[in-house]
Formats: sequence, C-alpha cells, structure tokens
Amino acid sequence: MSFDPVVRLTDVGRLHGDGPGAVTALSEVSLAVEAGELVAVMGPSGSGKSTLLNVAGGLDRPTSGDVVVEGVSLSRLPAGELAALRRRHVGYVFQDLNLIPSLTALENVTLPRELDGIRFRDARRQALEVLAEVGLAEVADRFPDEISGGQRQRVAIARALAGERRLILADEPTGALDTPTGDEILQLLRARCDAGAAVLLVTHEPRYAAWADRVVFLRDGRVADTATAPLESAR
Repeated sequence: MSFDPVVRLTDVGRLHGDGPGAVTALSEVSLAVEAGELVAVMGPSGSGKSTLLNVAGGLDRPTSGDVVVEGVSLSRLPAGELAALRRRHVGYVFQDLNLIPSLTALENVTLPRELDGIRFRDARRQALEVLAEVGLAEVADRFPDEISGGQRQRVAIARALAGERRLILADEPTGALDTPTGDEILQLLRARCDAGAAVLLVTHEPRYAAWADRVVFLRDGRVADTATAPLESAR
C-alpha cells in the first residue's frame, strides 16, 4: 500500500504504577497501520492488548516512545487538543460498549458528533446514515435495554463509524456474540477499512483475526510475532 500510516507507534512503553511495584504493560512496541489496512492484535490475557489500543487512540499516554495519529504526535499534545483529535479522527468500540442507557440508539450515536460542535441536524443525519449502514435503522428510537446484545454491539460500532473518522479501534467487538452476528460485525469493520479507514482490532478468536491483512501477536507487552497471510478458510 502507498498510503502514509494513519497511526504509528514508535518504541512505545507503558508502565502502570511507580517504584518496585510498577507493572510493564507495553515495552518497546513499534507498529504502524495504514489507511485501508485492518490489523488484528492477539495474545494471552494480560499481554497488553487493551493498553495498546488505549495508547494508540490517545486514551492513555505512553511512558516512553511516541504515538502519531494522522500526522500529529500525541505525546505533548495539550489535553483539550488531544480530546478534539480523538473526537474527530478516532472511533472506539469498547469491550463493554459504554452505551448510555438513558439515550436511544440514535442519541447514543449522535451525541459524540454534537460534542464535537456538529449542528444537531447534521449530527442526526450522519447518525441515521450509519445506523442504516449497520442495519439498525428500525431500532433508532429504542433504548439499549430494548434491543438485543448483537444490536447493541452494532450501535457501538455505528457510534465509532459516524463522521469521517479514519482510525477505528475495536476491543473484542465480537465478545459474547454468536458466530453469525460476529461475522456481521467483522464484515462492517472490513467494509469501513476497505473504504479507507485504518482498523486496529483486538480479538482472541482466530476466525475473526482471519479478516485482517496482518496479525500482531503480543506477549508480556512486547510484539512477539507478526503474520501477514490471513486464514482465508476461516472467513
């Protein structure tokens, strides 16, 4: 691919805590994800997968090294500018979804766009378009507890995709879903990636990693291996 990376991590380290009790979550991790590329991250529990996503998207700052998103280094970016960059360029699919139960599906997707200063009419239009893209136009006015787990997962993905975000970070987006619904989720992420986004996907399932262009394996906070050939038979 000829595109510049949407996100680049260079020698990134992340320590939790201080002194003798400090825990190394990431150590000298270097990784770049280009536009149009889906990269899956795999590894045992505690290997640093979620920390990697948080650092890549600016939710957490590295202890060492540098993270660049859309050409902007996050290391010294003031908090307000960092928050604005996240809202405009980074879409998150959290493992626990983080939907607001008192808001409808449409309102959950619309809210981040409004917080970024988008006019209500435009934010609502964008939200309706992306809800239709994920097949949820008919439940736009329902609350999270009125729809199925798979539908809630797709609302979370719609929220991440709304607008022109080019970096999508998905932390176990198929967790607790049956296989057909999980496949639908990966189809959505793959389609957005093919449309020009960079997608970084954390998963423990080889069948979902098979949708990726590249698989990065973490162990003890380090990149242990990388595979570039997807398992086509698993799709």
